[in-house]
Amino acid sequence: MAEHRVRAPVLGVSWDGTGYGIDGTVWGGEFLTVDAKAFTRAAHWRTFRLPGGEAAVREPRRSAVGLLYALYGEAAFQEALPPLSAFSPGDLRVLSRLLAAGLNVPETSSAGRLFDAAASLIGLRQRATYEGQAAMELEFALEGIETDEYYPIMLQDTSPVVVDWEPLIRGLLADIQRAAPVAWMSARFHNALVEATAAVAQRVGLNQVILTGGCFQNRYLLERTIRRLRQAGFRPWWPQHFPPNDGSISLGQLVAAARERNKE
Repeated sequence: MAEHRVRAPVLGVSWDGTGYGIDGTVWGGEFLTVDAKAFTRAAHWRTFRLPGGEAAVREPRRSAVGLLYALYGEAAFQEALPPLSAFSPGDLRVLSRLLAAGLNVPETSSAGRLFDAAASLIGLRQRATYEGQAAMELEFALEGIETDEYYPIMLQDTSPVVVDWEPLIRGLLADIQRAAPVAWMSARFHNALVEATAAVAQRVGLNQVILTGGCFQNRYLLERTIRRLRQAGFRPWWPQHFPPNDGSISLGQLVAAARERNKE
């Protein structure tokens, strides 16, 4: 909003890896309505547990285990999938106990961790040496693919709206079972996120939609989302001169502080 001098109201789509949420959970897959005075959490991705907490940032396999546990409970540990094969039997028993007891398994709505989980499930990356590595490899797998196909998503009729990734992940798992090409799975995953954004924008009904957060460094995701929003009649804005990730936090803080000062 600061970069383009966009005036409220807007719908801000803020997707990143890890952010402190005002409800005590880990945010990172947010749809925020912003007016002249404040923001409201209009929608967010369905939360899931991160076994080991911060360790999940370096190990996409942990995000995948958290998703599988949300789907299947203890039965998740019987699945023959790449993230589970990447752990020793002893480690899996520890993760199972942590999840069952709710110890060191914070909840997150992070879109970045959802990217990590998808990359892990497909078998692209189980451990990362730098932030965003798994998501980048999932994007790179798209090369040469042109399709509008997408995995289904569902909006739960709650307040805030919950964007449910379960149909998406079940579709992905079905494709993994039938050994679908990685490029097609990646494309359907990315396209599902695009459709989710358009669906929430239509539910909220604000014309101006701002796309920001580290996930929107993904060129495919950004360009497809811009195009889809325009097709649906929205006015999208996105970072062009300032970085979409943490590099602009200080700019946002300055603008927020100035706004508060002007109220005095």
